[in-house]
Amino acid sequence: MDARRFLGLAPTHNDHRWYLPIVPGICTGHMFLFGGSGLGAAIEALEGTTGRPLIWATAQYLSYANPPSIMDIDVTVPVTGKAITQARAVAHVADREILTVNAALGHRDLPASGAWPTPPDVPRPAECERRTMRFEVEDSINQRMETRLALGRAMDELDGTPSDGRCALWGRIPELTEPSAASLAILGDFVPFGIGQALGERAGGNSLDNTLRIARLVPTEWVLVDIRVDAVANGFGHGSVYLWAEDGTLMATASQSAIVRYWRDEAPPVRDR
Repeated sequence: MDARRFLGLAPTHNDHRWYLPIVPGICTGHMFLFGGSGLGAAIEALEGTTGRPLIWATAQYLSYANPPSIMDIDVTVPVTGKAITQARAVAHVADREILTVNAALGHRDLPASGAWPTPPDVPRPAECERRTMRFEVEDSINQRMETRLALGRAMDELDGTPSDGRCALWGRIPELTEPSAASLAILGDFVPFGIGQALGERAGGNSLDNTLRIARLVPTEWVLVDIRVDAVANGFGHGSVYLWAEDGTLMATASQSAIVRYWRDEAPPVRDR
């Protein structure tokens, strides 16, 4: 399965308009569109319209989209050059804007290459325990994505003692057979998780933005989600994510700011079926 089918994104008769049914499987446990799903869908629409691979994309999250609804994604292409296209996507439910994504897409044949950050030294995925979720919600994005704690603390170990700001998860989406910019957008949306780890508190947050920068895509079953929180201040947290293939290839980086929120104990409301 590719990312377009995984998300449920579909084209229309207009090459610049796409639509995304908002269903539980692409939503958080609280039943609103997961930020990584929204960015991933916008990236797929941008790549589909322009015919070029993503270089970078940055999303500004403006409102929530809840099931059942339809989110339209309109793509505008102001500039198309020989190698690079500058474009944007605006996603909305009826007249309510959900997110805006600016992006550059393209490819250049240049022999120079390299990656200078280094991944953390962590156990392999098979040696890591599956991450415990706060609550299990049927059909949410959490049930379609497997994460294993590679560096950090379990929920019951968060005792209020701050960490050095770095943690890591092994992540995979079993339904997706190959990595793509859209799948990395989903796996890159973990700065809020890192905020709780950095503070040592049962905390997280709501993303204000998400920027994805693609380095190199290589085949890999698992992605090492290397989260580095830079700062928490004035009620907001800021951090970055490095996305590594199992062979140590740096595939992409992501960065986010989030509204810091402390967890409440209650589970999300049960949906009427």
